[in-house]
Amino acid sequence: MSPKWRGGRPAKFGPAARDQICRIAACKPTELGLPFTTWSLAKLVDYLAEHAWIRVSTETVRKILRQEGVSWQATKTWKASKDPDFIPKKTRILDLYDHPPADGRVICVDEFGPLNLQPRPGRGWFPRGRPGRLRATYTRTKGIRHMFAALDLASGQMFYRFRDRKRWPQFLDFCKQLRRRFPAGKLYLVCDNYGPHGKAEVLTWCAANDIELVHTPTNASWLNWIECEFTAVRYFTLDGSDYPSHAAQETAIAGYLRWRNRHCHPKRHFAVNSKIRRPDYLPNVA
Repeated sequence: MSPKWRGGRPAKFGPAARDQICRIAACKPTELGLPFTTWSLAKLVDYLAEHAWIRVSTETVRKILRQEGVSWQATKTWKASKDPDFIPKKTRILDLYDHPPADGRVICVDEFGPLNLQPRPGRGWFPRGRPGRLRATYTRTKGIRHMFAALDLASGQMFYRFRDRKRWPQFLDFCKQLRRRFPAGKLYLVCDNYGPHGKAEVLTWCAANDIELVHTPTNASWLNWIECEFTAVRYFTLDGSDYPSHAAQETAIAGYLRWRNRHCHPKRHFAVNSKIRRPDYLPNVA
């Protein structure tokens, strides 16, 4: 018996066939002249047999895709930034994150909402086949609310205020609240390009009170660190909810933020090893 023989049937599909299966699976069916936009395993198997001369079962295709790191995922949207000052703005924000100025404090600011009253789908642990249920119909008769929020990178804490509107007077009032909370040193407020953030009255007051508004590039709000925190707020307070009133909804959000602030840590290491850190990163490439 050969000492190199270890039993078992040799692999039926070599690297070339496996690579071809993965490449075809990654293509859109319409690009291959097919009259549908999404693959199923059965349709993929039929195409491989007819056009790639690879006869394989659906289970083998599933295993090959999994072994090669190809998984079934939802399509996501991406809006590229066409800001001509993308690179200097991005560099400025990343430098503030990596090397906070000794003369002040870096705070990420944004609005969360609109907060309306409606049943929101979510996930949870339930007996098999018996998921939690929410009412399917609703009417929006109680208006909307907005939350102004700020993430202090030095402590990791979040501060917030609920308002009926999110126009420049409300944003200016929130800036004043932050100035009262941190009376000493310069404040660097990272914010997006929403109109009220660039209002003349806001800019004038901030300049007179040692506050610098650091704007993210157009269509690049993902550079604002607070967006990550908003994802958690939405997941832990809104998903799977059906609040009867704005007061109940705001109480739940406030309770979560108080819990979060008791367990927070200083924010460091933003987007480590991300492609946005590369000097040749192009803003119009997803």
